[in-house]
Amino acid sequence: MDDSLAPPPRILTCVAVDDEPLATAVIQRYCAQLPFLNLVGTFHEALSALAFLQTTPVDVLFLDIEMPGLTGMQLARILPPGTGPRIILTTAYDQYAVQGYELGVADYLLKPIAFQRFVQAVNRLYQSFGAPVGLPAAPAAPPPAAEPAPPPAAGAAADAMFVKNEHRLQRVAFADILYIEGMKDYLMIYTADGSKILTLQSFRRVEEVLPPERFARIHKSFIVALGRIEHVERGKVQVAGRLLPVGDAYRDAFMGLIRTHNLL
Repeated sequence: MDDSLAPPPRILTCVAVDDEPLATAVIQRYCAQLPFLNLVGTFHEALSALAFLQTTPVDVLFLDIEMPGLTGMQLARILPPGTGPRIILTTAYDQYAVQGYELGVADYLLKPIAFQRFVQAVNRLYQSFGAPVGLPAAPAAPPPAAEPAPPPAAGAAADAMFVKNEHRLQRVAFADILYIEGMKDYLMIYTADGSKILTLQSFRRVEEVLPPERFARIHKSFIVALGRIEHVERGKVQVAGRLLPVGDAYRDAFMGLIRTHNLL
């Protein structure tokens, strides 16, 4: 067959909806690496996405669930079944999986979303649309990324953790951490040398790694290094010159921890 007469490869048009700009940036970066995906829009709230989708048909919708106002689940229910875009849910919460599959979503990606898992989902979706005969299929998912370094031997205390930063695992020494700030599905780690490390992680996973005798959760959005606290005042602590709030739900446990460690 003359290549000049071959039909063009199928390109899937996509839209990403997430109220966290960093999350849509991840989807945008992933889509840019796959030639059969064309991201035509990103939206940070569901109503704007709905208005766009009502006038612009697309193939794939990457949809966050927990958003202010109209949620991702509510948007998914509004879209016409069978004729709307295929939906891939992107969320940090696994409790919506059953609801998602009841809605007939194409896949359910848990944040932080690994690139190979993203490729696996869109590759399967691409095949379901049906690649034109005689054209190569979508690329196969790359092999799983190498696992982080093994934990220290029994009896040896860990002095660092590895976090996902861009396309690598970055080592962060516990002694260098000032505090950690939550930004929805992301964490910003502030270090003693003034650098900031953005990682697509949850507080739950980081709290499992941080040594509890050295770090404390003081707010739904903050973890602090106890040894870096400069002073404590009513409802706040100061670390590296910045005042951080102490949430009501964390105050008693935090003050008890400080007293236990003879910091007051």
